[in-house]
Parts: sequence; structure tokens; C-alpha cells
Amino acid sequence: MIDTIIKIMEKYGYVYAQGLAGTLCLAGITIVAGTAVGTALALMRMAKLRPLELFVKGYVWVLRGTPILLQLYFFWILLPRVLPFEIPDVACIIIALIVNSGAYVAEIIRAGVQAVDSGQMEAARSLGLTGSQAMFKVVLPQAVRNILPALGNEFVNMIKQVSLASVFFINELTTSYKTVLAATYIPIESIIIAGLIYLLVTTVLSQAVNVMEWKMRLAEG
Repeated sequence: MIDTIIKIMEKYGYVYAQGLAGTLCLAGITIVAGTAVGTALALMRMAKLRPLELFVKGYVWVLRGTPILLQLYFFWILLPRVLPFEIPDVACIIIALIVNSGAYVAEIIRAGVQAVDSGQMEAARSLGLTGSQAMFKVVLPQAVRNILPALGNEFVNMIKQVSLASVFFINELTTSYKTVLAATYIPIESIIIAGLIYLLVTTVLSQAVNVMEWKMRLAEG
């Protein structure tokens, strides 16, 4: 088996490398854009405006309560029909991943903000800052140390969720496995290689998140 794995890697290693690059790219775009969407949603929910709060609650409820694969199919089918221009499959999948990630990031940010002592907001308002100024200049900077580790874990999780894009033949690691399988007809060794790459990447990223949390605890004293 090991000899077969080595031979596959020698001949098709570049295919797995391209797939890994695609996975990291998709996950990176998703977490960056998802963080922006999630931040906006969290602020909307904390704005104390009932319509906005209900909208965000419904958004989070639907996105967290339905399978992500179903969401990918929904956007893959819906967007080409409703948009007045052509949209590639990869764009549909990225949008679906961002919408999904935004729901989880919104809860991460909301929890991080709520973990900050409410007296901080009151003190900032007493100094003459508006609500939005107090949020962005006082509360959010303090909430970052609670949010960043959770966002790191969300990125690690997104690495694995991106594998669902292979259903739509988007260039990522699981799609690379399917390509190698089609060329070699060697299923076990081909999928083991993909699994080992996933395991290596997620382990390295998880350790990086742990180191970040450790350094932040040291900084807090």
C-alpha cells in the first residue's frame, strides 16, 4: 500500500497540490467574506431594532438548521435563474459558503461582544461617545481576544466543509481525489492521500489557533 501511495504521489502529486490550493483559496475567501457578513449581522442583531433582530434570528435559524449541502444546491440552482447575467458554478458555491459562514460568525461575534463587561459601554457613553463609536472604539477591540480563536476554529472547519464543493466539480482537494481515482482506478490509496493532506492541514491550523490562544492568555497576564 505504501509503495502504491508513493507512486501515486510521484505521478499525481501536482493534482493534489492544485486541489489543496483550491481548498485553501475557497476557505480563505469564505472566512474573510463570511466574517464581514457575520459582523454586519451581529451588529444588526444588537442594534435593538426589533425588525433587524428578527431578521438576523431567522437568518441564523435557517442557515444553522439546514444541511450545508442543501444550501449549496439551493444557491447553485437559484442564482443562475434570478440573476440577469451568467454566473459560474464556482461563484454560486462561494456565495453559498459565505452565506452559511456568516450565520456562524454572527453568533461568534455576538457571544464575544456580550462577554465584554457591559460597564465598558456605559463608561464609553458617559464620556460622550455615541453608541456606534463606543461599539467600534471600545467594545469590539476588547471582544477581539474572544473572537479570534473562535474564528480560527471556524476557518479549520471551513477547510473540511469546502470538500462538499466536489459535488459540483469545483477544483478543490476532494475533486482532486476523484480526478486521480478516474485516472488510476485505485480508490483506497487515492482517498488515503487526500485524507492525510486534510489531516495535516487541519492539524497545523488547529495548532496555530492553540498557539494564538496561549499567547493571548499570556498577554492578558
